[in-house]
Amino acid sequence: MAAFTLWWQMHAWRTPETLAATRFERPTDAGRLAFSLLLPARHEQLVLEHTVQRLLESSHRDFEIIVIVGHDDPETAEVAERAAARDPGRVRVVVDTHATKNKPKALNTALPYCRGDVVGVFDAEDQVHPELLAHVDHAFRETGADVVQGGVQLINFHSSWYALRNCLEYFFWFRSRLHLHAAKGFIPLGGNTVFVRTTVLREAGGWDPECLAEDCDLGVRLSSTGKRVVVAYDADMVTREETPGTLVSLLKQRTRWNQGFLQVYRKKDWKRLPTLGQRMLARYTLMTPFMQAFTGLVIPFNVAVALFLDVPVAVAFLTFLPLITAMVTFVFEVVGLHDFGVQYGLRVRLAHYLKLVVGGPFYQVLLAGAALRAVWREQRGQRGWELTSHVGAHLADGAGTTGTAGQSRDSREDVHA
Repeated sequence: MAAFTLWWQMHAWRTPETLAATRFERPTDAGRLAFSLLLPARHEQLVLEHTVQRLLESSHRDFEIIVIVGHDDPETAEVAERAAARDPGRVRVVVDTHATKNKPKALNTALPYCRGDVVGVFDAEDQVHPELLAHVDHAFRETGADVVQGGVQLINFHSSWYALRNCLEYFFWFRSRLHLHAAKGFIPLGGNTVFVRTTVLREAGGWDPECLAEDCDLGVRLSSTGKRVVVAYDADMVTREETPGTLVSLLKQRTRWNQGFLQVYRKKDWKRLPTLGQRMLARYTLMTPFMQAFTGLVIPFNVAVALFLDVPVAVAFLTFLPLITAMVTFVFEVVGLHDFGVQYGLRVRLAHYLKLVVGGPFYQVLLAGAALRAVWREQRGQRGWELTSHVGAHLADGAGTTGTAGQSRDSREDVHA
């Protein structure tokens, strides 16, 4: 697992040409495509207005914003209606009347109302760059893509020891790994800053309303039918977000993602991928929760063997070979943290590098715990959505954005009436 992680982490940095190719090309004209931007919002009254305002500042000339609110969420609906009243030509409100709310159901509710050539998805707390739509428009027309996946970046790396690793995870995932998946023809899409041609999305039937990782599921289904996905990561254009505020929130978030991957694996859409290499990559990616859960059980046993079992020297050397790839990965993460700081103009101190290294084993334990919990929940048929809170940490820590920070709930979550 460490060797595979190192492979995909280094993908974007193989050559200067590869790194340059991961960025958006600069638009050469005013753009021609029309965008329908979906903004599912559930109990997001404290951050929604700021997000809508940021979207309205887009330099692109042809877009609409569709805010999706629940019929039982009057506070958020009031904010959405107020935004629509200020700019009725750009902002519309759609009401989700499902008894049980979640993000894919909200998105499917709004899909019939989309008038644009391209549907884009954002979360209610996102900080979106005003030039993003122009760059996405250019990417669609220059590449002939069916899907364009933009970058998402957690930015508050100094909020806690685990926030540092969480931010770096996003950096490697969107900066490198998704580019590898796109090149291989199999990609689990990100949850937001993803743009799909409206006709393609409707032909696919929208999002799976019961999947805990509806973004991954959509990417797998589109990949299996041969749709072309282009990924672009540009530090100036990323959508900025924050890390979960507590370890419990992070554990629940990762449990949800892992369980969603297991659901997508069991649906078997990935088996329609045309090549063996694509199917092997899909199987490995979607089964990662099983493997992380397995390592969570095996590593303590391995440590006990290393400390207490008397074995020949040659065997002992062999048992430590996996440590080599793990250590190389640590070194590359240190380099990645430096690059992250440079790209975002953030000051990375010696203490941050020490936290990165020292916190690594503990973070892996947390990920393994989330994977074990996901496998347990899936086997028991517990598929309810768990809430994740936000505190607006990415708005006020030197990330280059401004706005009103406040606590909100993840718009992906399911809230039972």
